[in-house]
Amino acid sequence: MTRTKILFAMLASASALALASCGGEGPPPSDEVVIHRGNNAEPLSLDPHKASGTWENNIIGDMFVGLFTEDPEAHPVPGMAESWEVSEDSLTWTFHLRESYWSDGEPVTAGDFVYAWRRIANPETGAQYVSLLYPVVGMAAVSRGEAPPEAIGVVAVDDRTLEIHLENPAPYLPGLLTHYTTFPLPQHIVEHFGDEWVRPENIEVNGPYKLIDWRTNNFVHLSRNPYFFDDANSCIDEVYYYPTVDNSAAGRRVRNGELDLNMEFPGQQMEFLRREIPDYVRVHPYMGTVYFSINTTLEQFSDPSVRNALGMAIDREFIANEILRAGQLPAYSLVPPGIDNYAGGVEASWADIPVEQRRVTARDLLIEAGYGPDNPFRFEYTYRATADNPRVAPVVQNDWSAIADWVQPELIVNDTQIHYDNLRASDFEIADGGWIADYNDPYNFLFLGEFRSVPMNYSRYNNPEYDALVEQANREQDLEVRGGMLAQAEQMLIDDMPIIPLVYYVNKNLVNPRVTGWVDNLTDIHRTRYLCFADIDRTEAATE
Repeated sequence: MTRTKILFAMLASASALALASCGGEGPPPSDEVVIHRGNNAEPLSLDPHKASGTWENNIIGDMFVGLFTEDPEAHPVPGMAESWEVSEDSLTWTFHLRESYWSDGEPVTAGDFVYAWRRIANPETGAQYVSLLYPVVGMAAVSRGEAPPEAIGVVAVDDRTLEIHLENPAPYLPGLLTHYTTFPLPQHIVEHFGDEWVRPENIEVNGPYKLIDWRTNNFVHLSRNPYFFDDANSCIDEVYYYPTVDNSAAGRRVRNGELDLNMEFPGQQMEFLRREIPDYVRVHPYMGTVYFSINTTLEQFSDPSVRNALGMAIDREFIANEILRAGQLPAYSLVPPGIDNYAGGVEASWADIPVEQRRVTARDLLIEAGYGPDNPFRFEYTYRATADNPRVAPVVQNDWSAIADWVQPELIVNDTQIHYDNLRASDFEIADGGWIADYNDPYNFLFLGEFRSVPMNYSRYNNPEYDALVEQANREQDLEVRGGMLAQAEQMLIDDMPIIPLVYYVNKNLVNPRVTGWVDNLTDIHRTRYLCFADIDRTEAATE
């Protein structure tokens, strides 16, 4: 071991002791190159077919690699796919797989992809995110129990050749194939252990790191996988992920050297952090939108006028500039600016009207819907306990109450995992949430309004005209024409307002300047395999 690596081992050991001293059991001392990552929330699952959060994606994407993967800038690059061809009608993609192995030495085959995609399509799996794969032939029908899993359009031609057949052209497919819903699974392990396959003692992976330990509400520990096809170019040996729900406390841990990075910080601390640790602060545009879902299955929210009344009463500019204060932009549409293949131009019809005047209109709309002093408009607004959400919630409550004294919202707070479980189960009235793009295309946002996308369509919005227009757009191969059709569909969605856009995200990270290989990007994905430390010889670390 080099002198530099010995020095880092001493620092890592000291960091482990410091972590143990600030609550919870810290990781044991290590003589490897170790990184400590703050990760916002406790994973609900590390099974790629049962996860749904960005904090889970951070971990799962360190353990598995799909046909495509992300480069340091989060652009799709070949992963398991060594080469591929696309048919003239763009409906059949043929992938030739590289030679690679699971972490137990078993080869990864095209059959592992077929097995995984049939598993996620099977209703018995209970995959919440299967609707992301509906562009694949048969995926929607199988997920609804209308066809057997064998009906999906994914075929193993041989062990190293995989065909994917699409319902419609999908220019965004390489980006989609970086998502964990598309990853292969070790069939021999999943079939042997069932739902227990993701336990540390059972799991096998094809990515750069393998699960070693998972201590609930404490940390997830991954260790380098020597069978990974690009292991020689990795620097980090061990990675610990911590569920940093309290981002203020996590920020202190970063400043104290207990965490090397944290994937969030409170916006109101921006000025302080830029003054105290300017080299740590990383703020960058983010391909995502904060929005509220309205449960349209409830009678009181079945009227688009009522939903618009709630949307127009919110002072987004105040929330963005005075509460969040980290560069977020007020949102009057679902799709954020800067998305590829999309001209945009969509916004709520009342977006340019002053908020005080909008509240007068909102009051009139609610009166027309039958509400007033003798019939108060009461509803529950549920929000997540993490990040800036607890600061936004009372402001929104005040905005709605300002419509009239008979508008009476009640605030309810939930842990993030419970919150999203309730959204998927339609167990809410109005609830906050956010969507971060899985790939750079407007459809990744607009599929959330398709009725077939339930449960990811939290509001249960059901508009056959919208669904037909989105489907028609996705069959259009002229990207400019397709983008215009999708914009028409988004305008329809915004006019109906089953969701209330609030602000467009920015990513806010604290990263110790010792960490190298970190590149700010639109999806805020930073795989550990690309990271290292300034005081580590990356080449030597990768080969030792």
